[in-house]
Amino acid sequence: MNPYLQQLYDIAQKPVRHIIGLMSGTSLDGLDVALCALRGAGPNTQVELLKFSTVPYDAALKAEIRQVFAKREIDFQDLCLLNPKIGILHGQMINACLLEWGIPAAEVDLVASHGQTVYHAPKTQHGLAEYGNTTLQIGDGDHVAHTTGIITLADFRMRHIAAGGEGAPLAVYGDYFVLGKAGEDRILLNMGGISNFTYLPGDLDAGKVFTTDTGPGNTLLDAITRQFYPNLDYDEDGKIALSGQINTALLDALKSHPFFEAPFPKTTGPEVFNLGYLQAAQEKTNTQHLGAPDLLRTLVQFSADTIVAGIKRAIGSQPFAFYLSGGGAHNPALIGAIRAQFPGGSFQSTDVLGVPGDAKEAVLFAILANEAVAGGFTSFGDRHKVPSVVMGKICWPG
Repeated sequence: MNPYLQQLYDIAQKPVRHIIGLMSGTSLDGLDVALCALRGAGPNTQVELLKFSTVPYDAALKAEIRQVFAKREIDFQDLCLLNPKIGILHGQMINACLLEWGIPAAEVDLVASHGQTVYHAPKTQHGLAEYGNTTLQIGDGDHVAHTTGIITLADFRMRHIAAGGEGAPLAVYGDYFVLGKAGEDRILLNMGGISNFTYLPGDLDAGKVFTTDTGPGNTLLDAITRQFYPNLDYDEDGKIALSGQINTALLDALKSHPFFEAPFPKTTGPEVFNLGYLQAAQEKTNTQHLGAPDLLRTLVQFSADTIVAGIKRAIGSQPFAFYLSGGGAHNPALIGAIRAQFPGGSFQSTDVLGVPGDAKEAVLFAILANEAVAGGFTSFGDRHKVPSVVMGKICWPG
């Protein structure tokens, strides 16, 4: 038997598995590295976050990624060169974190690598009848495994697509396994570049669990901030937005995209909601004169309104318990605009559930890797685009 197969079998039998989850989102700010201790699997999963770091990307790497990010036309050589480069870099970042934490690589059972999304194209977006859903993450898992010496699971989203999903959101699986609570209807709201939510019913029925993207989170906010303030990556605490006014004509134009009327569940990305989309809406409404504060305040309301509309249309308007994660959870302007439309709802970070909001997506991938190795079948019902699958391709380190 291949000794790595035996090693994987032994890992699956352990009472506690130590797994590093990785996440690099569409904000391109860096790599989230979460070392987790996992016990059990499926609905019996218990996860403890042992260590967490965000390793920033430097300006040169961000510029390289943006050359191939969310674009229909690119230099294909750039994409091919970046795929192994980012895999090696992510492996080096893991090694640096382990050195800083004083933890030998031999004490880590698995790495769960999300990679770096560069293009997301569900069929509803590309509209080509002869093709299905697709998505692409670079940062080759074999290079992560070789660089770290740790068995790596990667390319999680393709299994989801193969089984009928759109490759996103994947949060539903980890959210259900570790963050549900009997007697409390919960909304796990993640506001990264794109916003998505998971509904966890208080009766813990997996068949009722629901997840979808709602539209933009921070992607347009960050892009406009960088455009007007080149020395800033984002509008810290929403301060600039809070100094501006909502332009209702522009807001209405932004909310007119067919995505918002499409059936649930659905996914999207910066391929659709980008500066070109904003520019077209400004031209339509003759609002090209708006300065950064008014643009940002309008975009905050755009994100908030589409998040709220998605939740109310898909689940209802009862006073849910909201648990927040992603960069948007740190934006008082965005949270205030959402909170105003859910009177009676409670709003807290996922930190209070034992999973810090900034680490949540990296922890999710550790949970998915744990499920792939030690889990079984969990039925999420026979619903369109929410397949009951385990995910992750195995990459050997030697």
